Amino acid sequence: MEEKLITLAIHTYEKAQILKTLLETEGIDVCIHNVNLIQPVVSAGVRVRIKESDLPHALRIIEDSNWLKESDGDEDEKKEKKNERKKILIPVDFSDYSIKACEIGINYAAKVRGEVMIMHAYFAPYFPSAVPIGDSLVYQVNEEESVSHILKRVQADVDNLCNYINRKIDSGELPKVKYDYILREGLPEEEIVAYCKEYKPALTVMGTKGKNRKEMDLIGSVTGEVFEANRTPVLAIPENTPFKNLKDIKNIAFATSFNQRDPVIFDKFMELISGFDFNIHIFNISTSKDEWNEIRLTGINEYFKKQYPAANITHTVLADGDLLLAVEKFVRDEHIDVIAIGTQRRNIIARMFNPGIARKMFFHTDTPLLVMHS
Repeated sequence: MEEKLITLAIHTYEKAQILKTLLETEGIDVCIHNVNLIQPVVSAGVRVRIKESDLPHALRIIEDSNWLKESDGDEDEKKEKKNERKKILIPVDFSDYSIKACEIGINYAAKVRGEVMIMHAYFAPYFPSAVPIGDSLVYQVNEEESVSHILKRVQADVDNLCNYINRKIDSGELPKVKYDYILREGLPEEEIVAYCKEYKPALTVMGTKGKNRKEMDLIGSVTGEVFEANRTPVLAIPENTPFKNLKDIKNIAFATSFNQRDPVIFDKFMELISGFDFNIHIFNISTSKDEWNEIRLTGINEYFKKQYPAANITHTVLADGDLLLAVEKFVRDEHIDVIAIGTQRRNIIARMFNPGIARKMFFHTDTPLLVMHS
């Protein structure tokens, strides 16, 4: 039986050819796909594919050769981006768990020298009898309640929240950061995603209900929808989260599916936690505890350690059986405070009938979840 080919990287045609030549000189067979046959030189999204068994060797070769150095222009762009003030978005519904998300988001903003935007989306039903209202971030209103009354109530809640934050800052319980708020009318999940495209936050921090709620109550959750539709990182904070500051956590786990985009997601992850002293635990999103998972995880671990030599990185192969139970056992055994996971956008049908692993984890754990798109 012919061995399975996997995609090692996706590059332009020129870089794919360079990588192909580099690996072949080390005895690794390489195929490249998705080449524009009419104009191969301008091809983008070219896949570099190798045998699955060659993955650990290929990863070591890539890092040892340091073949893909950034250009001076890329470095200048990175420096300019680094000097920009990071934006932290915190959607709220004025519940206790969204206030906890505010505290975590504000503490994070102070650590990264960022600024905060607090957002609330409210739903004003012009035809109440025809529109179902049941989401956790939507006001429950009577048919006779006017839009102006809703606005007054929303404004009063925002003022109360800002007064609470100001008192905490004045007393020293929260750091002094630049913050503002914005109100948007519409369905919360849609407004949050739309505003993220405008505001371009480095991180969105959202409070969520805990897993003790009935699953049927959570399926339509705003946070679950934002996970899958948003393109910027989202940190979901369950109501039972014990900490109010990320600096108080010790262990953060990074889930890998052995996808070729994992190194890109890991770079985003390391940028988000830059300046924090965390123990990083890499684990596989798989219930098959076999030799290949151990080999692949070892190779990925070595690759990440070389990229970030100052970081404390270890790896764990999950036990066989139910994936969610295996994750819960791993979280409990390793005292994991936050789980980081990469995900990809799915179409509406896939979201309705085959929820992604990030959503499944979200519904089955009280551990905060950091979701990043590749």
